[in-house]
Amino acid sequence: QVQLVEFGGGLVQAGGSLRLSCVASGRTESTYAIGWFRQAPGKEREFVALITRTGARTSYADSVKGRFTISRDFAQNTVYLQISSLKPEDSAVYFCSADRFGGSSPSQYSYWGQGTQVTVSS
Repeated sequence: QVQLVEFGGGLVQAGGSLRLSCVASGRTESTYAIGWFRQAPGKEREFVALITRTGARTSYADSVKGRFTISRDFAQNTVYLQISSLKPEDSAVYFCSADRFGGSSPSQYSYWGQGTQVTVSS
């Protein structure tokens, strides 16, 4: 079992930045791929970014490429999502998720955090 907790959400003006953190606990000796997803009211949960188990590869949704950066700190069991040049349409609850291999679909992840709200004002 892996427990995930997200931190770092908040209210920010358009063009601003935030750093979201996903802290893992539990069976973290087995390294997991970590995915970030987001869900706005009335919309489906959508893929944002992922980082592989080793951290060697990252992948991003087209809508966030060049603005968001995912990274991981193995010593801290933490994955970060730096989100910059924020737009009002980036407003959503952001979730981190973990699974052995991951992917761009929510169904590819077994473990989820509770989410952190990001609100971007225009």
